[in-house]
Amino acid sequence: MPQIIFLPHAEHCPDGMVVEAETGKSILEVAHDNHIEIESACGGVCACTTCHCIIREGFNSLEEADELEEDFLDRAWGLEATSRLSCQAKVGTQDITVEIPKYSLNHAAEAPH
Repeated sequence: MPQIIFLPHAEHCPDGMVVEAETGKSILEVAHDNHIEIESACGGVCACTTCHCIIREGFNSLEEADELEEDFLDRAWGLEATSRLSCQAKVGTQDITVEIPKYSLNHAAEAPH
């Protein structure tokens, strides 16, 4: 089973975390399953940028982003070449390393999952 390595984030995952991830689940689902409260103002349906993450390792193991995700990514704070919306990036068969950006463009944070 592949692993996701979540790099330390001051608010969502202060010590970082390594978790096993079921192939086909989104990074957002895996994070929430492990009490890493990545924001998802739209509920994980690819309608905002609050779940933006940066894939530091294993980017090429993910399916390519579709046009809708690319459109939203263009609006994300701190966009990088390996940025994805965690609600759309599905775990493949390889380990990946994820960085949660310091900021998101959410003006009203949602309640924890």
